[in-house]
Amino acid sequence: MMLKPSPGTASGPEWIKSSYSAADDPACVEVAAAPSTIRVRDSKNPQGPQLTFPTAPWATFTQALPGAAHRLCP
Repeated sequence: MMLKPSPGTASGPEWIKSSYSAADDPACVEVAAAPSTIRVRDSKNPQGPQLTFPTAPWATFTQALPGAAHRLCP
């Protein structure tokens, strides 16, 4: 799995979406790294709510995933 970044803006982070998601497939989550947190959002609704996790628990979560899924940690 490769991660595909979407451009950040001056007011927001760079969001990363899995390469397993087709360009026109809205059924995916995106992640973005902030200084001390990881943000997660629904790619169908990029202006909608976001989940925010401290980096250490996010790293623990992604390391527990099987296979290459741990690459979700930006």
